[in-house]
Amino acid sequence: MNKRKLLAKALGGSKNPRFSEVVLLAEAFVFRASRVKGSHHIFVHASVRELVNLQEVGGKAKPYQVK
Repeated sequence: MNKRKLLAKALGGSKNPRFSEVVLLAEAFVFRASRVKGSHHIFVHASVRELVNLQEVGGKAKPYQVK
């Protein structure tokens, strides 16, 4: 899916985002996967101090984490 469409879908309040789409969106904003421990996927960005923690549950991302 197009990165712009993914962003529009996320901003539109999608209740059931696919995990793979959320990862593509994070990578589109130049976040990179730092590590994976269990279901926790940690993403980092060079100019952002906070880590982004995403969890995959049944192929979907948790909606509160996408917010």
